[in-house]
Amino acid sequence: MDKIITISREYGAGGHSIGQQVAKELGIPFYDRDILKATVQTSGFDPDMVEHDQEDVSSTNFFFKSICSFADASFSDTQDAIHDVQKAVILHFAKEGPCVILGRCADEILREAGMESLNVFIHADAVHRAVRASELTGCTDATELQKIIAKKDNSRHTYYNHYTGKKWGDSHNYHLVLDSGKLGYSLCTKLIIEAAKGE
Repeated sequence: MDKIITISREYGAGGHSIGQQVAKELGIPFYDRDILKATVQTSGFDPDMVEHDQEDVSSTNFFFKSICSFADASFSDTQDAIHDVQKAVILHFAKEGPCVILGRCADEILREAGMESLNVFIHADAVHRAVRASELTGCTDATELQKIIAKKDNSRHTYYNHYTGKKWGDSHNYHLVLDSGKLGYSLCTKLIIEAAKGE
């Protein structure tokens, strides 16, 4: 299997867990927090700032120069700078070989770079996502959970649209779209692996 797999996901749909399992069964790296760590190390940005801005379009502007060793340009917006660093990090990981990359517009970044990948989008019904979100956050209030899910999804949608010019979650942008609530994590994992091996 020599395929790079990108996974985009609705919040609470289990994309992280599924991606980890796919990588484990294929014996290839899984990149999520590693991208965050590499971005911090390369840019020198504060970890909390990168954590907050990495999939969220921030309205706060900062001014600085020469943010990293491989970019001499100056940036006027923190979010753009973080995205540029993450783009370079993602391409670096992808060039090292087969892997699973979670979120961060990886599908479009690889497409623009002319690198082949299997692009997957994972979604689920509201009930399944609320249960998962409760597990992740510890929140048990239904109304609050809906707000958390909506905020996370809106951030990912805005971020993806801003940096790709495409609609996040649109089936035309992915090779495989899976309902983890209906299919379950195990079957989603199996289908992704079969698709990756079959190409």
